[in-house]
Amino acid sequence: MKIIEVKDEQAGGKVGFEIFKEALADNAQVFGLATGSTPITIYKELTASDLDFSDKISINLDEYQGLPGTHEQSYRHFMAEHLFNQKPFKESYVPNGLDEDSEAQTAYYDTLIAEHPLDLQLLGLGQNGHIGFNEPGTPFDVQTRLVDLTPSTIAANARFFASEDEVPRKAFSMGIGSIMKSKKILLVAYGENKAQAVADMVEGPVTTDVPASVLQNHDDVTVIIDEQAASKIKNRDLITTIA
Repeated sequence: MKIIEVKDEQAGGKVGFEIFKEALADNAQVFGLATGSTPITIYKELTASDLDFSDKISINLDEYQGLPGTHEQSYRHFMAEHLFNQKPFKESYVPNGLDEDSEAQTAYYDTLIAEHPLDLQLLGLGQNGHIGFNEPGTPFDVQTRLVDLTPSTIAANARFFASEDEVPRKAFSMGIGSIMKSKKILLVAYGENKAQAVADMVEGPVTTDVPASVLQNHDDVTVIIDEQAASKIKNRDLITTIA
C-alpha cells in the first residue's frame, strides 16, 4: 500500500490525475468510478485535460435504490455533471436504481464486471471504514447486492439532500470481492473526520469491522490523503509526503 500525503484536496486531485494518466498509458480499458465530494478534484483535473476516454469503459461502484438517473442526487446524474458530459466514455455503467428486481440487477452487474475486468478502481472512504456501500460487517468475498445504509452513512449523505428524511435507505453496491479483483486501486480520503478510518485501514487488523482494511491484502493500492486524514497514522515511515 503506497500512501501519499498532500496538502489539500486540490493537490490530491493532481496526484490522482497522474494515476489515471499512467493507467491510460498502461493501456487500461476499464475504470471503476466513485461518487461523492472526495473524487471531485480528480474529475476536475480529468475534464480539464486532453486525456481521451472515448474508447474506454467505466463502471460505477453504486447507486441509490429508488432514484431515477435524472434525479439531481442520483449517482448517474453526479457522474454526468462532474465527468461524463465533458469526458464521455465509450460505455458508462451505473446500477439501475429503479430496477424493482434487485436480484436481476445485481446479477447483471456481476456479469458486467466479469466481462469487463477493472483495471483501475477509484474509491472514497466512509467515516466507518466503508468502501462503496460495503458497511462494517460485510463479508470480504461478497459481490454486487442491494444493501441497507447505516444511520451514520445516511447522516453523512444528508448534506446532499434537503433533509435527512429524503436520503434513500438502500443502495445497489459493487461488492468487496469485485473491488479486490481490480488490477489497481486508488483510494482518496480528506479531512479530520476520516483520520480514524484511515489509520484503521492502514495500521489496524484486517477485519470486516473496517471494510477498507481488506485493501492491505491487495497487491497494488495507492492511498491519497491530506494532512488531517493522515493525523492518526502512527508509523510516519509509511507515508510519502508531496508538497
